[in-house]
Amino acid sequence: MGHREDLLEGAKRCLLEKGYARTTARDIVAASGANLASIGYHYGSKDALMRQAFIASSEEWGASVVQAPATDDGAEKADADPLERFAAVWDAFLQRIGAEREFIAAQVEVLGLLPRDAALREAIGEVLPEGSEGLVAVFEGVPDTEVDPEAARIVGSFYQALLTGLMVQSLLTPDAMPSGQDLAAALRRVTAGEVLQRK
Repeated sequence: MGHREDLLEGAKRCLLEKGYARTTARDIVAASGANLASIGYHYGSKDALMRQAFIASSEEWGASVVQAPATDDGAEKADADPLERFAAVWDAFLQRIGAEREFIAAQVEVLGLLPRDAALREAIGEVLPEGSEGLVAVFEGVPDTEVDPEAARIVGSFYQALLTGLMVQSLLTPDAMPSGQDLAAALRRVTAGEVLQRK
């Protein structure tokens, strides 16, 4: 790897280990083995590099979370029943959320910075539609290219809202997280008016 790639990898490590706001340029240099001047040369500033590191980390995490979700009854059932697929995909997300607390903490930290950091807000806003499209593709089991823009805007926003909320909830009440089936039951109740059975 060249200095540009080394810096990005170092910044991604710092994002997990120190957080977005607490990472300094010297931290990135120590983590990457590059020199201080190369940050300005390749990225313009430490802040620009950290924005790129956050977006790259988020994209990599999203791409790796769900490959082929399955349920206890097998992938065929997930493919045949949209709610089963919904539950299976959320279980995959929830497993990663529970296992990668440093990544989740960085995500939630950045959310709190958005109102006061216009450049960060703009950078994330540019890739958010692609993230929404990817979520719809995963939940519907289709390639990204088959997701129409309106579905990405409306349904993708719904998935984004759920994912963000679950990330925050995982930091607040990690022992009280819902399962994929819990989320499917909630959706069933909301859409069909079904009453949840008391256990």
